[in-house]
Amino acid sequence: MANDKIIAQKQAIVAELKEKLQNAATGVLVDYSGINVADDTALRNQLREAGVDYSVVKNTLTRFAAKEVGLDELSDVLNGNTALAISNDDVVAPAKVLYEFGKTHEYFTIKGGFVEGKVVSVAELEKLATMPSKETLLCMLLYALNGNVSGLARALQAVVDQKNEATPA
Repeated sequence: MANDKIIAQKQAIVAELKEKLQNAATGVLVDYSGINVADDTALRNQLREAGVDYSVVKNTLTRFAAKEVGLDELSDVLNGNTALAISNDDVVAPAKVLYEFGKTHEYFTIKGGFVEGKVVSVAELEKLATMPSKETLLCMLLYALNGNVSGLARALQAVVDQKNEATPA
């Protein structure tokens, strides 16, 4: 029967979405209304370069998959045009790329998402998007650690220099 075939296809899509959601470090749902093909292509290229999987999803099937992985709260935003951006590695990348894209496209909006298995609000996603990148944060940490070590080395050298000046030759 054609009906059984369609049901099997939908179950396969739900299973695939469930696996994606389970393996994802972060996911962002967006309303992609009002963007043209050229803008959509540019966005997909940016997301691909950032290592983000981006696809248009059916709300009903996504709702089933989200429920199976404990992200029931996403049901509230699963209406209208919906696309899902998922990253398995970088927690910040999807939010950052989509947030920047949304600044220049009036009708493109972030609806919600999740980070490491926890549903987060749009405000939390925007905070995440405006954070410095992982590389920048690591550089800041190394600079801070290096500054403390350098200061300690200079202080110890000053003590040694003073001791050498005070000791007659």
